[in-house]
Amino acid sequence: MIIIPARLASSRFPQKVLADIGGLPMVVRTAKRVAHLDKVVVAADDERILATCKEYGIKAMLTSTTHKSGTDRIHECATILNLDDNELIINVQADEPFIEPDVVESLMSKLKKLQKDKVDFIMGSCYNSINAEAATDPNLVKVVLNEKSNAIYFSRAKIPHNQSGEAVYFGHIGIYGFSKKSLKEFCSLPDAPIEDIEKLEQLRAIYHAKDIAMVKVASTGFGIDTKEDLARAIEIFL
Repeated sequence: MIIIPARLASSRFPQKVLADIGGLPMVVRTAKRVAHLDKVVVAADDERILATCKEYGIKAMLTSTTHKSGTDRIHECATILNLDDNELIINVQADEPFIEPDVVESLMSKLKKLQKDKVDFIMGSCYNSINAEAATDPNLVKVVLNEKSNAIYFSRAKIPHNQSGEAVYFGHIGIYGFSKKSLKEFCSLPDAPIEDIEKLEQLRAIYHAKDIAMVKVASTGFGIDTKEDLARAIEIFL
């Protein structure tokens, strides 16, 4: 199942999930982008998001307004839906109207294989190669991997630091996958200092020594973090 957490009161860009992109609200455009892959539910924090989704035939449900993160929001949604512990849940961000279906399918395939091989994981996510200039953008999160392609660290800073002139940079793509069981485990972990410092919730898993399985994909999509991003998105759909 694909669950899209949607919060109206975004601190950096309020009500962005309802912003119009080429004639469709952002959350609706994101949902329609992946609707052919699996069942899609929007986990909303406001009746206005519910009404918008209903207007466009997108299933949505109301969740608490007090959740600290989108992952906590999808956990509440999965609990309400009474999903099986082994059910795979893909968390697609509401501000990703350009997410490629191939990226979602790659993550689904990775998690299915991990389950089949009985490999322990708390979550899965995706990354792609980026250049040194892109790596300087704090809105583009970077990730460093170990030999098993598990994440070692995520940062808004340019990592790894280039001391030798041979650094390779990977950009994190903000899509996450869990089993219902691992989602519950993640949400039960205590908050981590590095999570609050970087404002990156996935660092909670790193801090508590949990494996985040990463999948390399080809992606040109981008999330809508700023009004400049929105203007760029609108221009693409003109």
